[in-house]
Amino acid sequence: MRGDTPDTEFARRVAAGDHPAFAQLMRRHNRLLYRTARAILKDDAEAEDALQEAYLLAFRAIANFRGDARLSTWLVRIVANEALGRLRKRARATQVTYMNEFASDEPERAARRAEMLRLLESEIDRLPDAFRTVFVLRALEEMSVEETAAALNIPEATVRSRYFRAKRLVRAALASEIDAAFNDAFAFDGARCDRIVAAVMAKLELQEA
Repeated sequence: MRGDTPDTEFARRVAAGDHPAFAQLMRRHNRLLYRTARAILKDDAEAEDALQEAYLLAFRAIANFRGDARLSTWLVRIVANEALGRLRKRARATQVTYMNEFASDEPERAARRAEMLRLLESEIDRLPDAFRTVFVLRALEEMSVEETAAALNIPEATVRSRYFRAKRLVRAALASEIDAAFNDAFAFDGARCDRIVAAVMAKLELQEA
């Protein structure tokens, strides 16, 4: 399936039981959806688990997708609901593990970059819950105000105010260095992408067996 395949065509094929199309859909949206779950849960492993469960929910419900919103927005809403449900059930915070790989960089530059990313992720994690999710979708994933509001089911004015306040808080902590680190925050490497796709497809095959 080509990279420019419309959302409605993706949805139609997945609803018809096309597993390769579903795997491609996951790869297309994995980073956005992982970052959404990670912003809410603040835990790498739990974010992966939440994303896998959300994908299974989406697979079962995708026949109901009518194209009124973008497929990515529809998926973000499912992932956010799954992550928020887990957050409500979690009795205490779990320790966050950071894994940043910069093998291709020079040692000194890699060390500085890794430290900058650690500080960036740490400051984002310190944001209030409501601000953090909006910040990740707007600043890291560059979703529009309209898309973010639709995904989180909140007014556009709320998105704007939360994003402004979150950005001001993070910038105050990291000063001018923050802009250079946006693209690499919460890195979504090939191994994580492959692991999520493989896990979801294995669960799907078990469910359909």
